[in-house]
Amino acid sequence: MAEEEKHAATAAEVKRIIRKRLRRQPEHGHTELNIYPLMDVMTILLVFMIMQFAQESSAVVQNAELQIPWSTAITEPQEALPIIISRTDIVVDGRPVLTLRNGMVDPSQKQGGGTGFLITPLHNIMTQHRDRLKLIARMNASRPFTGTVQIIADKRTPFRTLSEVIYTLGQAEFSRIRFVVLQGGGE
Repeated sequence: MAEEEKHAATAAEVKRIIRKRLRRQPEHGHTELNIYPLMDVMTILLVFMIMQFAQESSAVVQNAELQIPWSTAITEPQEALPIIISRTDIVVDGRPVLTLRNGMVDPSQKQGGGTGFLITPLHNIMTQHRDRLKLIARMNASRPFTGTVQIIADKRTPFRTLSEVIYTLGQAEFSRIRFVVLQGGGE
C-alpha cells in the first residue's frame, strides 16, 4: 500500500487553480442601480424636515373659539411645547387632550372633583411628553430638558381654568411657562 506523499501547494499552483476556476465562472450581466431605497430615505428625511419647521414656527389661527390677548412686550420666540386653551378644548402639541364646557374643565376630569386643581388627562399627556423630552436630553446633550411650555390661551379663558392648567403643568415638571400674545396695542 503505497501512499502518495502529500505536499504543500506552492503559490504558483494556487494561482493556477484560482485562474482556472475564475475562467469557469460565467460573465456577469449588467446590473442596474435600484434607486427606490434612496427615494424612501429622501421621503423620510423630507417628512422629518417638514415636521421640524412646523414646530419651530407656531402659526396660531384665531377664530371664534380662540382669541389671543394683546401685549406691548417684545420677546423672542423660543422652542417650547405648545399648549392651546380655547373655549372648547385643551390641545397639546397639536393633539386634543380634553374638551371644555364654556372654558371650564369638567369636575370628573380633575383629581379631587370640582375643588381639585390637577387635570388628570392633561397630567398623563404631559408626563409622557416629559419622559420623551428627558430621553432626548439624555441622548443629545445639546438639547437639555428645560421644562418649557408655551400657553396659547383664549383671552376669555376663566382664571380658574388657567390656574388648573398651570398647576397640572407644574406637577408634570413643566415649570417654565411662556404665554403667547399678539404684539400691538390691543382692541
